[in-house]
Amino acid sequence: MKPKLNDVAKLAGVSATTVSRVINNHGYLSSQTKEKVFAAMRELHYQPNNMARSLQGKNTRLIGVIFSDISNPFFGELVSRIEKILFAKNYKVILCNSADDPQKERDYLQMLMANQVDGIIAGAHNLGIEEYQQYGLPIISFDRYLSDNIPIVSSDNYQGGWLATQTLHQAGATNVAIFTGKSHAGSPTNGRREGYEAYLTAQQLTPHVHELPFELTPALKMMEIKTIMTQHQYDGIFCSDDLTALLVLNVAQQLSLTVPDQLRVVGYDGTALIRDYHSELTTVEQPLADISTLLVSLLLQRIEDANCTLESKYTLPVKLIKGITA
Repeated sequence: MKPKLNDVAKLAGVSATTVSRVINNHGYLSSQTKEKVFAAMRELHYQPNNMARSLQGKNTRLIGVIFSDISNPFFGELVSRIEKILFAKNYKVILCNSADDPQKERDYLQMLMANQVDGIIAGAHNLGIEEYQQYGLPIISFDRYLSDNIPIVSSDNYQGGWLATQTLHQAGATNVAIFTGKSHAGSPTNGRREGYEAYLTAQQLTPHVHELPFELTPALKMMEIKTIMTQHQYDGIFCSDDLTALLVLNVAQQLSLTVPDQLRVVGYDGTALIRDYHSELTTVEQPLADISTLLVSLLLQRIEDANCTLESKYTLPVKLIKGITA
C-alpha cells in the first residue's frame, strides 16, 4: 500500500501535524525532529509532493536545479539556459550549488522536497546518493548516473574524446596525454577518456592519463600541471574541460613552449565564454542549447505523466571548434 502521512508520523514518533509542518517548512522545528521525519519519509518512500498536489489541485510551478559549481562557465551557462526555458513555461527555479559535498546535496534534496518542487534537474558530481533512488519526484540527470529509473542527458563524450585526440594526432602530435578528472563508475563523462584511449590504441600509440581532481583550485591545479609537463615531453594534450586547457596554455608559456609548434592543446565544452574570449583554443563543443532544451522537455513530460516511457539515456552530438592551439 502507498504510505500515508500518518504512517510517516507513526514511524518518526511525532504527530501528523508535525509531519505536515516539516513538509511545508512551516514554523520552528528542531533539526532533530526534521531529520526523524525525513528519515521516515525515505524509509517509507513517501512522496509529499503528490499529497500537496491533491490538496492544492495544482502544481507548485517550482523546479529544483542541482549542480556542483555554477561558477564554472559550463554549468553557469547551462543553468542560465535551463532557467530561461523554464521561466518561459511559467516555472520558477530553486538553484542549489552542491559544491561537491554529498551532505550538502542531501540537505538540498530534503529542502526541495519540503518546498514541494514539481521536479528536479540534477547535474552534481556526488554519485551514488541513495536519496535519488528513494524520492518519488520526477528527476532528470545531466551527465551523471543517479539511479536506474532516472534518465540521463549527455553529449557524446566518447566521440568527443576520439575527435579531440584525432585532431591532435592529425596535426602532428604523437605523444599525447589527457588531463581529466577522477573516473567514477557509471559516469558518462568517462567516455571522454575512453574515446581518447581508443583512438591512440587504434593508432598503436601509448595513452598517458593524468587525473586532476575537479575540486582543485586553479592555483593548485596549475602547480600539478607544471610538474607533469616538466617531467614529461608531451607534444599534445587533451583536456577534458576548457578551464584546464587554459591552465595548460599558461604553463606552456611559463615553460617557454610554443603553441602549436611544440605543444598542441584541445579542450572540451566550448561555452560562449570560451568562444568569445578565448577563440584561440581548439575545443570540443557540447550543444548547450539542445542539452538544456532536452532536459526541460523530459522533466516536464515526467511531471505531466509520472508513468510516461522515457529512454534511460539520451546522447547528443558534439563538434570541433577549431582554434590555433591544435
